[in-house]
Amino acid sequence: MFTSPLSRRAVLAGTAATAALAAVPLAPGHARAAEGAAAAPAYRWRNVVIGGTGFVTGVLFHPSVRGLAYARTDIGGAYRWDDRTDRWVPLLDHIGWDDWNLLGVEAMAIDPAHPDRLYLALGTYAQPWAGNGAVLRSEDRGATWRRTDLTVKLGANEDGRGTGERLLVDPRDSDTLWLGTRHDGLLRSTDRGATWAPASGFPATPSATGQGVTLLVAAGRAVYAGWGDGDGTSANLFRTSDGTTWEAVPGQPSGTAARVPIRAAYDRHTRELYVTYADAPGPNGQSDGSVHKLRTSSGRWTEVTPVEPGGATDDGPADTFGYGGVAVDARRPGTVVVSTNNRWAAVDTLYRSTDGGRTWRSLKESAVLDVSETPYLKWGEDKPKFGWWIQALALDPYHSKHIVYGTGATLYGTRDLKHWAPQIRGLEETSVRQLISPPAGKAHLISGCGDIGVLYHDRLTASPSRGMATNPVFGTATGLAQAARRPQYVVRTGWGDHGNGAHSHDGGRTWTPFAAQPALAKDAPGPIATNADGTVLLWSFVHWDGTRHPAHRSADNGATWSEVTTFPKGATPVADPVDPARFYAYDTDTGTLLASTDGGRTFAARASGLPSGDNQFKLVAAPGRSGDLWLSTKWNGLYRSTDGGATFTKADSCWASYTLGFGKAADGADYPAIYQVGSTEAITAVYRSDDEARTWTRINDDAHQWGWTGETITGDPRVYGRVYLATNGRGIQYGEPV
Repeated sequence: MFTSPLSRRAVLAGTAATAALAAVPLAPGHARAAEGAAAAPAYRWRNVVIGGTGFVTGVLFHPSVRGLAYARTDIGGAYRWDDRTDRWVPLLDHIGWDDWNLLGVEAMAIDPAHPDRLYLALGTYAQPWAGNGAVLRSEDRGATWRRTDLTVKLGANEDGRGTGERLLVDPRDSDTLWLGTRHDGLLRSTDRGATWAPASGFPATPSATGQGVTLLVAAGRAVYAGWGDGDGTSANLFRTSDGTTWEAVPGQPSGTAARVPIRAAYDRHTRELYVTYADAPGPNGQSDGSVHKLRTSSGRWTEVTPVEPGGATDDGPADTFGYGGVAVDARRPGTVVVSTNNRWAAVDTLYRSTDGGRTWRSLKESAVLDVSETPYLKWGEDKPKFGWWIQALALDPYHSKHIVYGTGATLYGTRDLKHWAPQIRGLEETSVRQLISPPAGKAHLISGCGDIGVLYHDRLTASPSRGMATNPVFGTATGLAQAARRPQYVVRTGWGDHGNGAHSHDGGRTWTPFAAQPALAKDAPGPIATNADGTVLLWSFVHWDGTRHPAHRSADNGATWSEVTTFPKGATPVADPVDPARFYAYDTDTGTLLASTDGGRTFAARASGLPSGDNQFKLVAAPGRSGDLWLSTKWNGLYRSTDGGATFTKADSCWASYTLGFGKAADGADYPAIYQVGSTEAITAVYRSDDEARTWTRINDDAHQWGWTGETITGDPRVYGRVYLATNGRGIQYGEPV
């Protein structure tokens, strides 16, 4: 469930599972209330607006309802387009903590004959440590669901996640559905997804490590299935006309450029099926590809590849790529759009043909991109690029010039084939790592994120006007800290090509790189802390593969660094919010709290015998108090020290604590409000305590759970009751009492 520090787009191999099924009802509010918590107050939950920030892996327009569309993501759920408000509506926020693996959407299916029906195949990882997949089915466009748990695993955040829809309503019978899996072959349901069984007669043999079925598409009354485990010579496209007998499609293309069928689209006017191919499933690793069409009435194949990969670019690198998305115009016969994918040298593009693929025009060359609503898409440059990782591509069946395509960070849309802008309102997929709510200044929030670095939130309801932090630009942020007594001083660390650390003297608006950095920083930039007055930095180093290294200290704003041999390798440094000489660290290997009283030069053990063996335990210091420490140890509970870590007392008010933070105190209270993701009795949820953790009140509800939320949480020091919550795929959620 956790992604690599290098990127949240971890590529994982899967293993096989068996296929048997059980049906379980599921409505948006299926979790039980926590028995030991107070009744939930009325809280309003919204996204802090960033705008996209994740890989949109599929988009479907409904063929018979104007303005109805759906989008899927690799780790952040599914969405329905609301044409009245020009916004995406999240459909899976009710997915709870225990079901975190179901926020990755492997595939979607709509029923052309029944517009209110929607089906989702869910499962983020196909690894042994991940749960099995599930199919959700809705009769009201995703407002409510029924659920069938599978005994096979799906992999929405693994290689091949941008291929075609692996779920399909049979064109001859709305009660019959097909589901293509990665390692367990083709499944079939005859009761609208309530139960599933292996499809008889499907000729391809699944493997424990392959791609399996990459796409399912209807062409007239026939169903076609793409197969991703071929070697370029064996058949990789199959069809059935009767739902029982499957055959390899005769005459299909072969070779490296046609090894994996990626996506397919059917032109019902010309009775031609267009198929995009690549030499790998993508989105990474593709270097060759092609586009072919099959006239289903005659069985004749024609290659219609717009540009063959492999040529030279103007500045030297080879122009390698595969082909990804494909969409046909429902109103104009022979009009088709395809996308390149993984074309880093020349940047990915869309090609459009109005004559069945005989001639093509690149839409990138004339494109005018407007990212004023989501400035981070410039990535620190003067202008954005047209796209990368373009596999999701859709053409509105009611508007021939309305095209949308997904990238690794957004959805671009046009209505005139020239002017493009993100069509992303309401869709937030960021994986969030760090949150700071400053006690003063214009911004109420600074965030550190996967893939898009650090953001300074001028307003919570608009994408940050400054875009992502630059000088330098980071991919994934690994550390973010603010000097408690000098809040205008902020430091950040992360994965970057031009430096891995920076400091700000204006509260995070502008940045300057550290003048120097330890050699470790390039390959292992970990968390960082600054002491209370901003005069000392303590930087810990963790490689993306988990290897931990010695921490380093700087007392000159990052100009020079020295190794701290007594600091536990890879631990997260925590600064005392009052005393500049004090730092703390928790050694998760031994269950020992270490402290420094000399500004981070040396550390000595204090309390020991605490929970150990899990590097996700989190230590935080209460604001405005010296030596007041709280330790979240997941299912081992919550501990507190008021003597700088010399002793700890376990709180008896909750049995699990995953992350904890502080906000403005309630009226009449003399201690900050505490917020945590934890468990008091029955479920893991979001809680607030106004009495130093003696009692807790659940503040989220069953419709707002967002899967796994154990990374970080913080309250607002200026607004009582407001809390900011990091998610792993649904961005930053913030809640306020109504």
